[in-house]
Amino acid sequence: MIPIKFGTSGWRDVIGKGFTFDNARIVVQAIAEMVKVSGQAGKGILIGYDSRFLGEEVAREAAGMMAAQGIKCFLCSQATPTPVIAFEVLQRKTAGAINFTASHNPPEYNGIKFSSDWAGPALPETTRDIEKRIQELQKDASSPLMDMDEALKNGLVEMIEPRQGYFKRLHELVDVDAIVKSGLKMAVNPLYGAGTGYIDRFLRQAGAEIISINNHRDPGFGGNPPDPAARYMKDFIAVIKNDARIGIGLATDGDADRYGIVDSDGTFIEPNYILALLMDYLHRKGGKVGDAARSVATSHFLDAVAASYGAKVFETPVGFKYIAEYIRDNQILIGGEESAGLTVRGHVPEKDGILACLLVAEMVAVEGKSVSVLLQDLYDRVGTFFTHRENIRLTEELKKAFTRKLASLPNNLGGKAIKDVIRVDGTKLLFEDGTWMLFRESGTEPVVRVYVEAFSNSDLKTMMSRAIQFISG
Repeated sequence: MIPIKFGTSGWRDVIGKGFTFDNARIVVQAIAEMVKVSGQAGKGILIGYDSRFLGEEVAREAAGMMAAQGIKCFLCSQATPTPVIAFEVLQRKTAGAINFTASHNPPEYNGIKFSSDWAGPALPETTRDIEKRIQELQKDASSPLMDMDEALKNGLVEMIEPRQGYFKRLHELVDVDAIVKSGLKMAVNPLYGAGTGYIDRFLRQAGAEIISINNHRDPGFGGNPPDPAARYMKDFIAVIKNDARIGIGLATDGDADRYGIVDSDGTFIEPNYILALLMDYLHRKGGKVGDAARSVATSHFLDAVAASYGAKVFETPVGFKYIAEYIRDNQILIGGEESAGLTVRGHVPEKDGILACLLVAEMVAVEGKSVSVLLQDLYDRVGTFFTHRENIRLTEELKKAFTRKLASLPNNLGGKAIKDVIRVDGTKLLFEDGTWMLFRESGTEPVVRVYVEAFSNSDLKTMMSRAIQFISG
């Protein structure tokens, strides 16, 4: 029996091994039971999927299962981005959403995200409830299924296409006229994912000049993970380098909840920098004020920008669901994490790579400068920040020794005095000089993730070396 566990963003596994129709049915049945017990069955459930292999089929089966339980389903008629699904949950006031996606993971994976009735990722208490029900169902699963034609006829399944409502919201959040008037030419890359037909269509409808690549469905994602990182976007970077008129490159991952930004010269811009740049832009040019939230693993560059405007920054565990709560409660202007998740006040409490890309396009259009120039301007005002992450594999013996070290930390590490220790998620060491390092063990593999931030590249390399030595020395 394969254990089904929800991580920071749902359950994922290899198609045909862990992710099977049988296991998907068990998860859907567990969610159906939870929804019924909560008294929200009458609100219905939204069901979506990304562009992965058999996505439509497993989503239709999930809808048939929900219908058999008497729970109405709003079933997306085509691959739909996660933020669009979240927006539709709010519009229809459903009990939540089941989204078949493995986000940026390789093409052999699929998974399930469950969104709450407030459209944010399910919180730990909810996923624990689902997991307990899954364990019981694995002992004796019974999953009644209603024929789709019957479900449609009885009104228990309704096919929907939520794109236009979401586009309307984007027009309220993004100054599209400024983008078009600037004459900015943009390159768009949805990486064959659910974001196909969103940024490109939205900008073309407004009259902007764009070129788009990898903009059709390919369940193999061109042979790479649909992850908008530089190493997987060499073709996109080449397109931008070969066209001097392109001012910005905008990419989204498999379910379009993450973003990837490429500058006009082909330089990939780290998500940590984008978060700080947009915090600054929204205050300085967007006429907005407010606090921010970031995960414990995210750069303090955001903190420096926030401080320059007298704003606070809330630090959360890793997982966008924790940031989402601040958006839900209207406590922050912007929230984000180093893994390219971002949203803003008044929008969905969920990562939105589409919105992030459009806000960057607006920023470049309004400022009339490249991202690299804007980044240097911000460095000049608040200081430079360099952040890096590495994964270190742990043997059983090394893990035991490392655990003992974390329980009895020294007063300094590598000649840097430790000012504070934060255990929000993992162990984060704050040094007297303002630099920091974070040790965070993976919950699914024998790996410790090491994050380091410094104010120069040379210090960053030295700190990372000392962090690794602390683990293995």
